[in-house]
Amino acid sequence: MFAENLRRVRQRIANAAARAARQAEDIDIIAVTKTQSVQAIQAAVVAGLTTLGENRVQEWDSKRSAFEGSGIRCHLIGHLQSNKSRKAAAIFDRIDSVDSLPLAERLDAAAGELEKRLGVLIEVHLSGEESKSGVEIKELDELADGIIGSDNLDLLGLMTIPPLIENVELVRPYFRQLRELRDGLRGPRRPELPVLSMGMSHDFEVAIEEGATEVRLGTALFGARLANA
Repeated sequence: MFAENLRRVRQRIANAAARAARQAEDIDIIAVTKTQSVQAIQAAVVAGLTTLGENRVQEWDSKRSAFEGSGIRCHLIGHLQSNKSRKAAAIFDRIDSVDSLPLAERLDAAAGELEKRLGVLIEVHLSGEESKSGVEIKELDELADGIIGSDNLDLLGLMTIPPLIENVELVRPYFRQLRELRDGLRGPRRPELPVLSMGMSHDFEVAIEEGATEVRLGTALFGARLANA
């Protein structure tokens, strides 16, 4: 089942990339493993996926021992509380949801203690929904410069979670805005920001058309979660 789901996803990625005159090989899949069992995640690894995305620090901490030595990478894609920053820096390969300068400073200190360079993405709040995390646009430059000036963090790009709207064309402006914000951060004293992490199971094709380099897919790969999961 998983292998067939992955085949269909890759075909959809290829079709979306072709519409945007892009190469499918330039778009990475992050398998969102929230609430998934170790066995389900192992099926993803066997099928060839090498990057996972977990929403919670404690959930990945309970699973990760099953994948030691497998070569997979796991990103934290959910909101990170500051008091869990050291643990997150230790067990994740990348933090994709940095949304404040104090959090970045704590991750920088934690990575320094661990003698580790830690890749991060800035999560940008574009939806206007109070339930969504992310830095406000007016504070994006300050946060970017703070991360760039840190000792142990590598700023790689931006991430966003748009509103869940059935008509995916209404989501397109959010993806376009994130790309434009990323492009606006480019400058002589700033690194290239190659990563745009945007698009999930219901809207990833539109995200690819607007420049996504990574899509975060759960349902499209694993099937629908249980209602109480």
